[in-house]
Amino acid sequence: MQYARLGTTGTFVSRICLGAMTFGGSAGPVSDAIGRLERSDVNAIVGAAIDAGVNFIDTADVYGGGASESMLGEVLGMHRNDIVLATKFSGRMGAGPNQVGQSRIHLIDALDASLKRLKTDRIDLYQLHNFDRFTSLEEVLGALDDAVHAGKVRYIGCSNHAAWQITKALGISGQLRIARYVSMQAYYSLAGRDVEREIVPAVMDQGMGLLCWSPLAGGLLSGKFDRHGATEQGSRRAMRGADAQFPPVDEDRAFEIIDVLRTISGRIGASPSQIALAWLLAQPGVTSVITGVKRHSQLVDNLGAVDISLSDQDLAALDEVSRTPPTYPGWIQSYRAKSRVPVGHAFPWPSWGP
Repeated sequence: MQYARLGTTGTFVSRICLGAMTFGGSAGPVSDAIGRLERSDVNAIVGAAIDAGVNFIDTADVYGGGASESMLGEVLGMHRNDIVLATKFSGRMGAGPNQVGQSRIHLIDALDASLKRLKTDRIDLYQLHNFDRFTSLEEVLGALDDAVHAGKVRYIGCSNHAAWQITKALGISGQLRIARYVSMQAYYSLAGRDVEREIVPAVMDQGMGLLCWSPLAGGLLSGKFDRHGATEQGSRRAMRGADAQFPPVDEDRAFEIIDVLRTISGRIGASPSQIALAWLLAQPGVTSVITGVKRHSQLVDNLGAVDISLSDQDLAALDEVSRTPPTYPGWIQSYRAKSRVPVGHAFPWPSWGP
């Protein structure tokens, strides 16, 4: 296993993070199709991941309506101190008007409930699951800072935020001298590279870790699909209707990517999933890739991605087929940008720039 620093902290996390969205029961259209792993399966998967060197596990209170956290709490046991345990909050956890969002009321209640379900006295990385437009960042960050000082939370992070929302929060934390985000969790895959336009530059500039969810685009890049549908019965995307595809993907473009993945995988003897994950692990700023699995064989396959070193030719081919079109102001900032460097001098060009 390979490890990377979590942002600018002194904590190291495995570059493959075990996602626990598949653990436990079901609640809602997403969790209903993804979850339902029984305790015996979860115990085997968590044990195998730890044996392979994985020390980073990510879940959320809404996964399975709390069942994911509960099951994870049951199986971690003596391994708790070996794991950097991350969870998230913000989604609705009850019918009441204050049982959702990031108000101080819900944050404190959600944190205590997660601690109870996870059978632990602290969360190593507590993350906002989304952006709450109804709660001021001063209230959110103040409550999170209190949780850090109370010893219930070690680090804080965010997920599914825009670049301006991240940098505004960091500015407030700096001004108030309170806990700041150490990481951002974002959707990032060969089939979804929007994050590269604003979020990756912001995260790298601010020294934050970048955690990538759905690196296989909901399983689409696993090699189990072709233009005619699923090649494996029971796969997640095969079981869900077209209106429920998550994350949303331009499938015509995705199948062009899959063609290149299959070509490379056939040449070097690795699965398309491993190639897609290896590409993501090679991208600037990426700290850890979150992989959710339903079977031990999937875990073994995903873990193998850390041992794959793609050639410059392979990286270029994948970049070419998956590259997103330029947007403003990125295209104008990159227009003749290299003329900024004197001719004949090999100054490094920022890989995350526009």
